[in-house]
Amino acid sequence: MDQSLEVIELELAVLIRRITSYSTHKKIGKLDRSAYLILHQIAVGGAAGVKTLAGEFQLDISTVSRQAAALEHKGYLYKIPDPTDGRAYTFQITELGIKELNEDKQARMKRAKEVTKNWTDEERETFGTLLKKFNQAAIDV
Repeated sequence: MDQSLEVIELELAVLIRRITSYSTHKKIGKLDRSAYLILHQIAVGGAAGVKTLAGEFQLDISTVSRQAAALEHKGYLYKIPDPTDGRAYTFQITELGIKELNEDKQARMKRAKEVTKNWTDEERETFGTLLKKFNQAAIDV
């Protein structure tokens, strides 16, 4: 078990380094990671407030608020006022936001396809399943 944990630890470090290097030198799409994730979450889960988004991404509210405000400024999100609390609101994705999200998703999927071009469908499926399991378990830690 210790050896498998050493492999996981090292390979995660290598993966993060490669992703960081790739995103710095060869940006995929127009959206940075935080913008992509916020737009994806709202597109899939529906309108959401800053507190909900912060909880989902395990970030502080001020960080998510700043990121969402930047997306609103670009026309990717708009605010929906809370009828019961004049100070509260949720964010919804705009048509432009959906367009940019879909374009970025296609670019990211193309990159994943390139990296895994020599993998079988079963290997891709197994990797995706285990990566999702890892990410979900990381929330509980």
